[in-house]
Amino acid sequence: MSILKLDASNFQTTINNGLTLVDFWAEWCGPCRMLAPVLEKLAAKPELGAAIGKVDVDSNGPLAAQFNIRGIPTMILFKNGQPVDQLVGLTNEQSIEAMIARHR
Repeated sequence: MSILKLDASNFQTTINNGLTLVDFWAEWCGPCRMLAPVLEKLAAKPELGAAIGKVDVDSNGPLAAQFNIRGIPTMILFKNGQPVDQLVGLTNEQSIEAMIARHR
């Protein structure tokens, strides 16, 4: 599976079913760029059981504000449309997998 590019037009329909990990990020953010290969690797694991999407906070400010994003990268895990967990800052693959596993 590939990482989904999310914006106001497809966000709600994407997060409504099952588990979706959404990375709120920006192009200029160094830690966000460092996290990108980790998310690519996780997106290639169907056994993860979660879709992975990204929201560019610079071009989707209202969406970031809706979820009170104060620092990036912020990853919010949604289950059937509801936020159930989140990680803020640069983190590793194991921490992200553990967060997802807690909500499967």
